[in-house]
Amino acid sequence: MQLSHIPDAFPILRFVPIQDLIPHEQADPVRIEPLIRRLQSEAILKNPPVVAPIPDEPRYVVLDGANRMEAARRLGFPHLIVQVVDYEDPRLRVDAWTHVISGESPEDLFTTVQAIEGIIWEPSERLHAQSELARRQAIACFITPQGGIYLIRAEGDLYRRINLLNHLVDTYKSHFRFYRTITDQLQQILTYYEQVIGIAIFPRYEPAEIIEMARSGARLPAGITRHIIPYRALRINLSLEILKAPLSLEEKNAWLTEWFRQKLAAREIRVYEESVVIFDE
Repeated sequence: MQLSHIPDAFPILRFVPIQDLIPHEQADPVRIEPLIRRLQSEAILKNPPVVAPIPDEPRYVVLDGANRMEAARRLGFPHLIVQVVDYEDPRLRVDAWTHVISGESPEDLFTTVQAIEGIIWEPSERLHAQSELARRQAIACFITPQGGIYLIRAEGDLYRRINLLNHLVDTYKSHFRFYRTITDQLQQILTYYEQVIGIAIFPRYEPAEIIEMARSGARLPAGITRHIIPYRALRINLSLEILKAPLSLEEKNAWLTEWFRQKLAAREIRVYEESVVIFDE
């Protein structure tokens, strides 16, 4: 059989014990229950979580899919199928989402957030703010619809700063609508989003930092890190029956190997080299 795909373009799929998966970010409680209901209704897992091995450990850090992992854990699955990636692959990039916050009044947002104990606000300008975020001297940066820029600092060790970052994000998520976007350009955001009262920009974390946070038990807020994964596995549509089957890990991975071979033989696997924009998520 002639294939048009090169071998290293295929994602590495594997069943792993669910207790060996360590998230680096919080699961979103608002999304967990609807996700569980959807999994039970559809009876398939569409997209596998993406994980990277933790050096010198049998465990993996979850780069994307904390909600799917938590839903599978609550459903009692002993194993979960994941896509395993090499965190040192130069094609893999770690970026950060921007949060667009929508509401009635920018003053309401700033009054709400500034009331958080331990948060320090500091007026800034764009280049200085970018530098401070890059050096982790600030936990976030806020931009007003009028273009005002404020650095948000938090004193203390890693745990305290991450806790305050979680408190910050949880506070505006509970009071206002928010959206994730890949741009931090004010004019683009004002063009496409309504009633913008603030824009939150976050540091870009390095892979070593993400692994260390996961190992130490620190959790970033959901929706901050954005992993750009080469050859991302999507729409595997795997039956939940195999996930919850009383088979050994070895038996499930043997089944997975045969499943993959059959997909190849049926020419059901397609690799897209170009960036893809999906309009029906």
